[in-house]
Amino acid sequence: MSDILIVDDERDIRELISDILEDEGFATRKAGNSDDAMKAVTEKQPALMILDIWLKDSNMDGIDILKAVKRDYPEVPVVIISGHGNIEIAVAAIKQGAYDFIEKPFNIDQLMVVIRRAMETSRLRRENTELKRQDGAPSELIGESASFRTLVSQLEKVTRSNGRVMLTGPAGVGKDVAARFIHANSNRASGPFVTVNCAGMDPDRVEEMLFGRESAERGVESGMLEQAHGGIIYFDEVADMPLAAQSKILRVLVDQQFTRVGGADKVKVDLRVISSTNKDLMAEIDAGTFREELFHRLNVVPIAVPSLEERREDIPALAEHFIAGFNEQQGLPLRVLSEDAIALMQTMVWPGNVRQLKNLIERVLILGEGSGEIEAAELPEEGGSGGGDDGRVVLSGALATLPLREAREAFEREYLLTQINRFGGNISRTANFVGMERSALHRKLKSLGVVTSNKSGARVARVSEEDDDEARKAG
Repeated sequence: MSDILIVDDERDIRELISDILEDEGFATRKAGNSDDAMKAVTEKQPALMILDIWLKDSNMDGIDILKAVKRDYPEVPVVIISGHGNIEIAVAAIKQGAYDFIEKPFNIDQLMVVIRRAMETSRLRRENTELKRQDGAPSELIGESASFRTLVSQLEKVTRSNGRVMLTGPAGVGKDVAARFIHANSNRASGPFVTVNCAGMDPDRVEEMLFGRESAERGVESGMLEQAHGGIIYFDEVADMPLAAQSKILRVLVDQQFTRVGGADKVKVDLRVISSTNKDLMAEIDAGTFREELFHRLNVVPIAVPSLEERREDIPALAEHFIAGFNEQQGLPLRVLSEDAIALMQTMVWPGNVRQLKNLIERVLILGEGSGEIEAAELPEEGGSGGGDDGRVVLSGALATLPLREAREAFEREYLLTQINRFGGNISRTANFVGMERSALHRKLKSLGVVTSNKSGARVARVSEEDDDEARKAG
């Protein structure tokens, strides 16, 4: 059973707090000086520490102990107890990582509110740590493409701040993974990460879900905001949040406090907010379905998460990552992708992005036979491979109606556009794959009216303006 360590140089205070907590069903240990306190923490990590700032006849004061505990046991919440005149020091302790502070002489009810909330935070942190071990490092980002490196660079910058982040991008690109990356690499990594599924919010239970409830029969039930205290709350697909919930969240962001349903006391929370959306929030504001004030509160640091088509170079690494994950989690075969399978996957259409890729890999591993290479023929046709059952190339209606010379040029243009984009604009790699000399590829591109330009840090191919009409006719 997890216990609470009480550190105070006054024996009466130690005994009083211990008696109160044990009457409430908590196990406690006590220490009267810094040496005993650090020995107790080392012998058995407590679920919570209650720590006095001033400790007579000790080698370390409360701030020193706090720093040591947060360095070696960052998941342990520390509640500071402070006498009159020590409030400034107590506030400084909060900045050093203390969970909260209580001023002496303390009110028993106030003490218990803070203790229960801190113990709930401790429980959530332990569960969060366990989930991280079980779910295959959900905060791990995979890729090497230019657009991916740009994303990682932006995410690393925001981990060092406490600013609110808005992650944008189509469904399935991994916005939740980006949010967890921010959490795992921030100074709140030991705190909880609480996800709010905005699309699944029940408008009739919004307040109870977010703020919690108090009742004589069931006591205090923490809401999601309180559960995220000391960590991060993630509003997944925030555009789908009901309007009633939007106004309530806005009020919390302004006041940094709320009242539980059925309660009277204000509950203060320290949390960081990350949001995500696959919709155009400005359009949602114009349509009256999203509050403009909330948008400006949440959109402090906007970060765009690239689609899979913008980072085709990362498909092999992502696929290998998913194969290894399914092998570890489900015991599916640890297969490798053939060169033909990789080439096909990098030219497929991915409307479902990384999520679709992950689902495809799982399906192939489940339905495939043996443990050899994954061949191109095993990949489903939903990606638009353009191949028939008998191996013939299936022509689009527009292409089939063109004379041979024009059809050949249209095909070559589209084929080379696809390959250049597949390799992130790298002409040398494209030339190597298609079997051409680099100079010959340049001449071919020029003859077909294909040019390259920089976009989002990556070289991408497009058709020159004078050939746009012909390209559209060719489909």
